[in-house]
Amino acid sequence: MAAAILWWMYRGFRWEDVRQALQSDMSWTWMLLSFPFGISAQVFRALRWKQALAPLGENPRLHTCINAVFVSYGSSLIVPRVGEMLRCGILRRWERTNFSKGVGTVVTERVIDSTLVMLLALVTAACQIPVFMNFFAKTGVSLQGFLGTFTTTGYLVTILSGILILCMVALLVCRLNFFSRTRAVLTDLKDGLFSVRYVQNPTLFILYSVGIWLSYYLHFYLTFYCFQYTAQLGPMAALVAFVVGCFAVLVPTPNGAGPWHFAVKTVLVLYGVSQTDGAMFVLVVHTIQTLLVVALGLYGTAALALSRKRK
Repeated sequence: MAAAILWWMYRGFRWEDVRQALQSDMSWTWMLLSFPFGISAQVFRALRWKQALAPLGENPRLHTCINAVFVSYGSSLIVPRVGEMLRCGILRRWERTNFSKGVGTVVTERVIDSTLVMLLALVTAACQIPVFMNFFAKTGVSLQGFLGTFTTTGYLVTILSGILILCMVALLVCRLNFFSRTRAVLTDLKDGLFSVRYVQNPTLFILYSVGIWLSYYLHFYLTFYCFQYTAQLGPMAALVAFVVGCFAVLVPTPNGAGPWHFAVKTVLVLYGVSQTDGAMFVLVVHTIQTLLVVALGLYGTAALALSRKRK
């Protein structure tokens, strides 16, 4: 799907313009200034993860957590979503941490991140309602139309089916001795899910969470100053594009390639950027930032290979 979207967006695109943009039209200074925030977002994530593991009796070394996060993001470019399990496996192999508890903390992280993104989206939408309405009209997205495809009976059947499936799974897990090991795994997973309640410094945990998304935003916003046609749009336009891009990357493609390009370019066009310039911006920014993720993944892999495993 990503390839189809990219082909559709860049059909008939003048690729020699990309070389010109990289050589003369673009300010590399601002792009380089954005790199530290792309790195700090992953470092903050590792710091928060280490803090979430502490109440579970797990105390992995910080450099292993950081390198595991680097590798997880790099690996997700090859197989989307595989990185979350991979970083738990890295801690298991290098730090002897409990894999199931690690997975539980990762799931909790995702819930927290999703909540923060939703809050950010609500605040942004409240400030920029006209822009979002134009965006939905341009892309043909209609929540009311989507929900309207379900009848009352459809909703009831879906809810009852979900409850029935959960009851059957719970019954099997509780009754069959074959699942005794599964119960232990689920217990570890549950401990990981609720470990956040027992972190030693909740304020620091919140600051790490805010630092992650502030870094992501600055990593993106500073790239607006790389081009003349986006430098004057301002922080709110960048925030709208950032929020829309956050939802676009939920589509399981490498680093959101395709959906992210289309969504962010559409926002830029709504703010007055031409179709060609918008397509150029998303192509250059996404490619360079993806290369940064690749570089960090390679660094994390090399660093792990050189570090000793905890006995």
